[in-house]
Amino acid sequence: MAAAVAGASVGAVGAQNTPPAATAPSEPAPQDAQAVIARMLSRNAGLESYTVRVHVHMRTAIPFYSPTLEGTAYFKRPDNFALIFDRVPSYGKGFQKLFNDVGDPTGWEKDWNIKLAGMGQLNGKRMLVLVLTKKIYSDQIKDTTVYVDPATYELAEMDWHYTNGGSIVMTQTYREENGFSVVSQQHVDIRYRVHATGDSQYGPYQTNVAVSDAVFAKQP
Repeated sequence: MAAAVAGASVGAVGAQNTPPAATAPSEPAPQDAQAVIARMLSRNAGLESYTVRVHVHMRTAIPFYSPTLEGTAYFKRPDNFALIFDRVPSYGKGFQKLFNDVGDPTGWEKDWNIKLAGMGQLNGKRMLVLVLTKKIYSDQIKDTTVYVDPATYELAEMDWHYTNGGSIVMTQTYREENGFSVVSQQHVDIRYRVHATGDSQYGPYQTNVAVSDAVFAKQP
């Protein structure tokens, strides 16, 4: 399973807020993927940093591969995000990478070609759809689909698709806290080599606090 989640190496937004003027409904729709990412990054005006405790519970049919993980997520502008678990078993390092990567859309452009595929539907709601394909060919990962709410520029869901027909789906929900809209919960459904599910719960956020740059050097 660790190999399965380690393959899902992309990022997403860790916290969002009421859209600034740049994302007002009267503004023309974004014309390319870079414009979508720019609006995602411009969210949460005034949020310079945060720390938050995160509880993650993974579930499989094999109890040994059903770890409960405790960690801390860190964010610091302009584009630093890391989720660092207190302790990670050797077989769980892929879990850490999966949850760690869901935090930074600037990281997408390092390894992926990104295309705006227009509007799509997710659970009956219209979404902006981005499609990511590897810059360097992968015989495992086919592509990744990102669903972004055009009203808030929150990342609602990411789907990793594999060449063997497998998939990993990550969804996020949000809550208002300290004047910002932040990630509240995540759910992951892994159907790649094994079937597993996982849920993360985010505790109270400490916003606009000092965060050392050294924290981000620790992430895998």
